[in-house]
Amino acid sequence: MTYATPAYDRKALTPGIVHIGLGNFHRAHMAVYLDDLFALGEGHDWAIIGAGVRAPDARMRDAMLGQDCLSTVIELDPSGRRARRVGSMIDFLPVQPDNAALITAMTQPEIRIVSLTVTEGGYFMDSAGRFDASAPDIVADAPRPHMTAFGAIIAALRARREAGVAPFTVMSCDNLPGNGHVTRATVCGLAQVSDPDFAAWIEKNVAFPNGMVDRITPATGERERAMAADFGLGDDPVPVTCEPFRQWVLEDHFPLGRPAFEKVGVTFTDHVHEFETMKIRILNGGHAIIAYPGGLRGIHYVHEAMADPTIRGFLDAVETREILPIVPPVPGVALEDYKSLIIQRFSNPEVADTERRLCLDGSNRQPKFIVLSIRDNLARGVMPLGLILESALWCRYCFGVDEAGAVIEANDPNWDMLQKAAQAAKSDPAAWIALESIYGDLAQNKAFVAAFGDALNAVWTKGAFGAMQDYITRA
Repeated sequence: MTYATPAYDRKALTPGIVHIGLGNFHRAHMAVYLDDLFALGEGHDWAIIGAGVRAPDARMRDAMLGQDCLSTVIELDPSGRRARRVGSMIDFLPVQPDNAALITAMTQPEIRIVSLTVTEGGYFMDSAGRFDASAPDIVADAPRPHMTAFGAIIAALRARREAGVAPFTVMSCDNLPGNGHVTRATVCGLAQVSDPDFAAWIEKNVAFPNGMVDRITPATGERERAMAADFGLGDDPVPVTCEPFRQWVLEDHFPLGRPAFEKVGVTFTDHVHEFETMKIRILNGGHAIIAYPGGLRGIHYVHEAMADPTIRGFLDAVETREILPIVPPVPGVALEDYKSLIIQRFSNPEVADTERRLCLDGSNRQPKFIVLSIRDNLARGVMPLGLILESALWCRYCFGVDEAGAVIEANDPNWDMLQKAAQAAKSDPAAWIALESIYGDLAQNKAFVAAFGDALNAVWTKGAFGAMQDYITRA
């Protein structure tokens, strides 16, 4: 088996982007788009400098510097695996508590974009989508912002302004509704605490384009490292595997310029919101729908869950009845076709994505991927019993024991809070809906609380699959 190598002279690359958060998704997404662009002989002044702000990022830095910042990306197509070495990153900054190297790099005039993948929960937003100034990391960073990723961005923007250098564009590549708006709210909210005038300057002068990103990238483990070894890359400790599909939709708002991403498949449009709503509700919401019944049944892989007719039928029914009707039209896309594509992607056995990964971090994902769809259905006068059942399945999962009696290990930053609420909810379902950081004011909707209680009781008395089957067969 062979692998592709960069089809350009990496020594001729110069940096234009600092990217914070070098996880699997970034290396299988933005880094690949740039690698494709460089292979066309274009954009060689847009190479990536990698960065991280958390202590674990130092391990990734060591791994990447040990292989000249080359990433192994293996596409998992059922027709055959394809491997490539992606060369669009040329350096990885030291990971430091004070972010000094990161701030210095972002201050340089040649850096025109600072991009981020810091996970959905990394933006310090509350359940209502507002910046949470009370978050401990924000409280610590607020007097002189520099310690968080957003504090470092503020410090670099201040240094650029003082040096007469135009501000870079800040581009989120995370799965968030209005990710550009969210990033602006976090940066400006943090700056506002210590310097309201500078926060107003950022609001007026810094671009935060919205974007929708999509590619399934499982976590790296021994299976993925063995694949790299099969291609002769056994010395790579951090290979990335991913599905063949990828998508990126962006607003074209880059005052200091941007790579010609449109030449390698990126869609530039004023309708990012419609694309991201489609993706977040149908794909990310779909992941949540199949995650918890699989987790409760002890199913390991996502494609195995999709092979179960009850889980697959539950996904199709909830998507068709409760999600597609609330997704606004998307230019050039038939929503039924998109749903079919999602089901096909989830069923790809080569990807070997895990149910546990889909179950991870529900306290941050559920408000964005499920609760918003619940609210939209309630607003149109529909009680979304399938989405409510999904929420009950999540509650049952957080109880901490699956339906075979096996312990479910902690799988959320707020696991203790969730487990306590889930255990209380077995006898008092309203205790789960009282989680204001997840459900906001929905605890005041008596009809919704009653429907959730019915769903959770059904899960406990009939089992997850009995409750799902009742929903599937309901007229």
